[in-house]
Amino acid sequence: MKKIFAFSLALCMGISLAACGQKAEQKPATEAAAAETEAAAAETEAAAAETEAAASGDETVLKLWCIATESDANRPAYLQAIADYEAAHPGIKIEMEAFENESYKTKIKAAMIGGDTEDLPDIFFTWSGAFLGEFVKADKVYCLDDNYAAYTDKIPESMLATTTYDGKHYGVPTTFNIVAMYANMDLLAEAGWDHVPETYEDLTACCDALLAKGIIPFGCAGKETWCVTEYLEPIMIKTIGYEALDKIFAGEATWNDPDIAKSVDTLQDMINKGYFDPNGAALGNDEVKANFLAGKTAFYQNGSWNTGEVAAADFTAGVGLFPVMNEERSSYNQTIGGPSDSLAVCSASKNVEAAAEAAVELGKEICHYNYLNAVGMPAWIPDYDTSSLSPLLVQIGELVSSCEGMVLFGDTAMAADPAQIYLDYVSQVYGGEINGEDFIAGLTADLQ
Repeated sequence: MKKIFAFSLALCMGISLAACGQKAEQKPATEAAAAETEAAAAETEAAAAETEAAASGDETVLKLWCIATESDANRPAYLQAIADYEAAHPGIKIEMEAFENESYKTKIKAAMIGGDTEDLPDIFFTWSGAFLGEFVKADKVYCLDDNYAAYTDKIPESMLATTTYDGKHYGVPTTFNIVAMYANMDLLAEAGWDHVPETYEDLTACCDALLAKGIIPFGCAGKETWCVTEYLEPIMIKTIGYEALDKIFAGEATWNDPDIAKSVDTLQDMINKGYFDPNGAALGNDEVKANFLAGKTAFYQNGSWNTGEVAAADFTAGVGLFPVMNEERSSYNQTIGGPSDSLAVCSASKNVEAAAEAAVELGKEICHYNYLNAVGMPAWIPDYDTSSLSPLLVQIGELVSSCEGMVLFGDTAMAADPAQIYLDYVSQVYGGEINGEDFIAGLTADLQ
């Protein structure tokens, strides 16, 4: 499934990149006129019903849970999409409540699996893969097949693959992201480098040169384990290849792979050489990112949702992927990522049909605004002017379009319990409590 997905993705990204610098493609006049007439009629009917509901005071309130906090790069897109939707649907009110990333994982799992249905939101943010799959399996998520019937020409089926279970669609992707290695090219220039290193030998040489100039190469938020995975997982995929890593995350292959141990040892070797900010273990992601944006570190490896902030920083920015470690098993054009961030609808919602309609449209428009704001690549096919796209985002799009294989972020590719065990071991890796052999031995014993 992953191989087909990556190929389809490349085609989709090619379409997206072709739109860069252009206005939305126009349909033939007769087709466009017919579509517009049909859409206008439907919108008029819906608007009339909603206006009547609003006039009678019978407003439908839909509760939305998400992680678009004040400091989150996705927040502007959420707020704009909600404003647009409420303006177009006078009888609908979206009440958004945002939570910090890690605390949200605990909250949504507790609410969906063991909580009172009265406490559940109508629409909720979710990660795709096994994370959403557990809620689907528990029959807590509404099927969106009927809603997607009107959007078949607006989103490739490949973008729905990670939220499709037993052939049915349950999620709405809000963006598409990969783990990118951002670089402050001004700091690299001080160390004698004019490009982002593409081999591990060059990367270590660059880091050594940066240290010689008193520049810290990397920052990593040790307080947030998912940030540590943004370093370890790219090393793993560049060491064992996307097919092998995909099978391990899916529980179809053992963690007892010597090259996984080598991946852990590689990360720890980089830490021991001083390539990472020694204060990082006590920092959160916002602090680490702020240090990079302020020119205190040369590299920042994290999700491509950070592109807008990096592009706006007061330095020349570059971007690449973590270098390949084992050319016999992997290649440079393999990466961690996919259409993970999504919206879904609680099956217990008292307004489930209205919530489903809103979720799909909100997901589409959040994707729209996120793309223009350089907060990731589009999961939905752009039907709007993209001439203002950030050049840095275009570079990421080029990396994606040449991608040979991709694996979803580990903590969402795995079910909740295995994911937490995995994250616990990753945390011990960053703290230097275990080495590569301990890592694979522990995960093999605990998960297989």
